[in-house]
Amino acid sequence: MATQFDVAITPTAADLEKHPKGLYVLFATEMWERFSFYTMVAMFTLYMRDKVEGFGWTAAEASTLYANYQMFVYASPLIGGWLADKKLGYRKAVMIGGFFFMAGHLLLSIRSLPMVYAALTCLVVGNGFFKPNVSTMVGNLYPDGSTLKDRAYNLFYMGINVGAFLAPIVATLVQAKYGFHLAFAVATLGMIISVSILWKFKHLVESKPATPSADGKLSVAALAHSLMDAVPEWKRIGALIVIFLIVIVFWMVFHQNGTTITYWADENTAWSVRGIIANSINPGWVILLTFPLVSFWKWLASKGKEPSTPTKMALGMVMTALAFLLFFVAAKLGEASVSGEDIYSYKMSPLWLIGAYGVLTLGELMLSPMGLSLVSKVAPTRLRGLLMGGWFFATAMGNKLTQIAVFWTVWKHSTFWIFLSALAMLMALLTVILLKPLKKAMPGV
Repeated sequence: MATQFDVAITPTAADLEKHPKGLYVLFATEMWERFSFYTMVAMFTLYMRDKVEGFGWTAAEASTLYANYQMFVYASPLIGGWLADKKLGYRKAVMIGGFFFMAGHLLLSIRSLPMVYAALTCLVVGNGFFKPNVSTMVGNLYPDGSTLKDRAYNLFYMGINVGAFLAPIVATLVQAKYGFHLAFAVATLGMIISVSILWKFKHLVESKPATPSADGKLSVAALAHSLMDAVPEWKRIGALIVIFLIVIVFWMVFHQNGTTITYWADENTAWSVRGIIANSINPGWVILLTFPLVSFWKWLASKGKEPSTPTKMALGMVMTALAFLLFFVAAKLGEASVSGEDIYSYKMSPLWLIGAYGVLTLGELMLSPMGLSLVSKVAPTRLRGLLMGGWFFATAMGNKLTQIAVFWTVWKHSTFWIFLSALAMLMALLTVILLKPLKKAMPGV
């Protein structure tokens, strides 16, 4: 970390004692977009499997379509980020994405398989323009090397999860009373609010970040920036690509929340609501844990002991592995309580689901917002949008691999969960092995 270097450190404008107002505008913009997005995600596979309102698909068919959709959703930012870098600018790209999102959610409110595919296409395009560029805009509020960037992305990530927490609750209530199609239409409202906020307060997100004071002393931010500039661009980009490859497995495991974890919540959890509501547990934990975790990192930073961003990400993979180990234990106990062909019919306490999600969320907070911050700090300025798209492209590959959910009704649930746990732990060990070269390629982060 920059605080470990022996320099005269003076608080300056570059260190930004408080977050700029634009962060809260982007927080709200992303919160309502994620409300829209996760309203759809929470219901989609259950909708496709529904024999009355949906299309009566099998779990394998619904999981495959979901995996392909998520792959394209997270791959499209690679193009959207490049277009924003070269042609459109970040705010305009985000606005365009918002309008495509609105169209997609409205199309899902119509019961027609062609409309489903048209809707998914609109949502893919919308995410391509929206997601990488709103994330890049957060980083652009801060001067290069700012020590507040990690914490800014943690706060921004909480905005994502406030929307993600509300979405399944609203979706559950609306779907139970009015059905899937009106619940999909409600998602459009979230996008209208999101785009309106960004338009209204656009002046706050387009202002230039503060610059270091000219007092002759080297600030933390200036030091980190100068160290990063000394590393060749190809080496920084190469280090980011290594990180991208590692997090593919994280997203493969984590995004089981839209398929197998939802199925487990719907079919193997002892409660009287649909599995849709389970999609609120993870963002609920994010809201509860973000401020304590940010405070913990700040406390460690004050003692010069805050871990590097790659180290935080390695810890995140360990926590992810432990979460699926909890799922494994729960499934193993459930399977032992039934026999023969009833192996999938057991019911477990919701506390298993809530507890496993709590551990998984800790892993997510150490990895996902840290990855966004890392790209913002390490990527060359002229390629930030493109490389932010690269982060989401890695997410896309992980989401394609969520198609492993086709084995949900082939393997025992316990076998499925322990396989995912082992994969996450393997990636954690790989990250630890690569920590030293990664730190050399990304000094000060």
